[in-house]
Amino acid sequence: MFREIAQYFRQDKLPHMWCPGCGNGMILAAFARTMKELNIDQDRTVIVSGIGCSSRSSGYLDFDTLHTTHGRALAFATGVKLAKPELNVIVLSGDGDSTAIGGNHLIHAARRNLDLTLVVFNNSIYGMTGGQYSPMSPPGKKATTAPYGTLERTFNLVDIAKAAGATYVARSTAYHHRLLTKLIVNGIKHKGFSLIEAVSQCPVNYGRQNKAGTPADMLKWQKDHAITVEAAQQLGAGEMQDKFLIGELHQGEAPEYTAEYLKIIARAAGEGGGK
Repeated sequence: MFREIAQYFRQDKLPHMWCPGCGNGMILAAFARTMKELNIDQDRTVIVSGIGCSSRSSGYLDFDTLHTTHGRALAFATGVKLAKPELNVIVLSGDGDSTAIGGNHLIHAARRNLDLTLVVFNNSIYGMTGGQYSPMSPPGKKATTAPYGTLERTFNLVDIAKAAGATYVARSTAYHHRLLTKLIVNGIKHKGFSLIEAVSQCPVNYGRQNKAGTPADMLKWQKDHAITVEAAQQLGAGEMQDKFLIGELHQGEAPEYTAEYLKIIARAAGEGGGK
């Protein structure tokens, strides 16, 4: 119930501005339950977002928050983490915000293995600006900028994050609420760069253009097409057609950037400022 997580919201900012049936509220509720499960200190936690439907999340959350420029959420978050390494720094971003204009910041935040947690609300479209296709829009699907269907292949966000150096990568959906909450918890606990992709539904700008049905239909699509890592191990390659994996998809270890940065500062100070 909402009262269980109400302390994490600026209630004077509610109700939210998202369209009826949008999955963003479901993902934000999972995020708030993560805060409750971790008993997170709101005064020592910074939430950073960019521009887009999902990036409005920061305005609803009762933390120190930054609503930044398009695609630059990770750049701002990097600055906060370097200035105050002791803070929990979490980024809430959309698929367009983080993989298009923000794609370069994404790969370098992962490469550095900064102790940041990035939750990507992936609804496969630019919702707030009118329904343009994003790097996560499936081939052949319609958008206002692709009235006859998109030609480009979709980014595999999980593979990009792993290849760039992220040390925790996971995926869930708005439908798989408990799993999503668990994965965000684990991502925040992980020391290093964590990316959690949250597949969401956009029934207005994506759903209408692609005849995806009602919000309930779109949630059912997530249920029918997502498959856990454990279940996938029991299936053959042919049975995985049109399916996508959910769960913990990669976990590794690497030096964390801010810890290494502090060592450099200490060394420089011990050598008389490098003289």
